[in-house]
Amino acid sequence: MSKTVAIIGGGIAGLEASIQLENLGYNVHLYEKDSQLGGHAGKWDRLFPNKRHASEVIDSLKNRINNNVQVNLATQVSEIKRENGAFLVASNGKSQKVDAIVLTTGFELFPANKKEEYGYGIFENVITSAELENMFSSNGKPQMVDGKTPAKVAFIHCVGSRDEKVNRPYCSKVCCVTAVKQAIEVKEALPTSEVYCLYMDLRMFGPGYEDLYKEAQVKGVTFIRGRLSETSELEGGRVLIKAEDTLSSKPLKISVDMVVLMVGMSPLPSTEKLLKNLELTPNNDGFVQVKDYHLEPTHTKAEGVFVAGACTGPNNITDSVNAAYSAALEVHKYLTSK
Repeated sequence: MSKTVAIIGGGIAGLEASIQLENLGYNVHLYEKDSQLGGHAGKWDRLFPNKRHASEVIDSLKNRINNNVQVNLATQVSEIKRENGAFLVASNGKSQKVDAIVLTTGFELFPANKKEEYGYGIFENVITSAELENMFSSNGKPQMVDGKTPAKVAFIHCVGSRDEKVNRPYCSKVCCVTAVKQAIEVKEALPTSEVYCLYMDLRMFGPGYEDLYKEAQVKGVTFIRGRLSETSELEGGRVLIKAEDTLSSKPLKISVDMVVLMVGMSPLPSTEKLLKNLELTPNNDGFVQVKDYHLEPTHTKAEGVFVAGACTGPNNITDSVNAAYSAALEVHKYLTSK
C-alpha cells in the first residue's frame, strides 16, 4: 500500500518536494495557508541574477504536479500529533493520517515598521522591497503615492538583518543582490533617475551576482557604504535621509523621492507552534533547528519529520530547490526502511 507524506507549505521548497515524492510513488498532501501556491516567490516580479520572471519558475513547478498530490489551499495546519508510528495532521477542522512530514513553511518578511526611524508607515514614499516588486509587476516602474515617477530613489540594505536591536543578528542572504537587481530595474525603467544603494557591506556570493553589481555600476547606480540613522519628510512627500558614510567617516544627507527598505527574512510564528507539537525547538535565530547542519541538513531531531527551504534560515530559490530534492530522497529512505 502506498504511503502518504504531508508537506506543509506550498512555496518553492514545498512544490519541489511534492514533485519528487510523487515521482517516487507516494501520495502527497500539500498544505498551503494562502489561496495560491508559490509562497513569497509567487508575489515577486523578476528574479536575480538573470531577471527571469518569477511566474515562469512557479508555473513550471505547478505544471509538474500530477494526480497523486492533493493540494489544500487556504488551509492552515493547526496541529500535528503522533499516533502509532504515524502522524495526524489537523487543518480546517479535519485530520489526515500520514507517514512522514516535510516542513516547508518558509518565512515572513521583517515588519519594517519596527524600524520606526526609517519612516515606514509614517512617510508615504517609504516602501519595502516587496512593494517595489509589486509596482514592477503592475506598472513596470516605481511610482510615488501622488502618481508621479521618482527622480531619486534610495535603497537601504539590511532592514531587519544584522541588527541586534530588533533581535535579527543574522544576514538574510538575498537582500544585497535583490537591491542591486531592483536598482538596475529602476535605472532601466527611468533612465534619467538617480539611484543610491546604502549598504553595510555587499555580500554578492552567488553565480552572476558580481556581474549584476558591475552592471549596476555601469548603469550609474551610486553605492554608498553607510548605515541609515533616520529619515524625515520634506515638502511634496520627498524624504530626507541621514546617514554616515563609513568609508569617509563623514555624515551624509540626501533628499530623495522614494526610499526602498530591503526587508530581511524572519521566522514564521506559526512554524514555532508546529515545532512545539513535535517537541522540537527553534535554532538561535528562531528558524527550524536541523539535526546536523553539515551532514543532515534536511533532517530534524524528530523521527519522520524533515525540513527544506527558508524555514531553516534565509535561503534563495536554488538553495530551496536543492534542499527539497534532498529532503524527498531522505523521506524515501526513511519510509522504505520502516
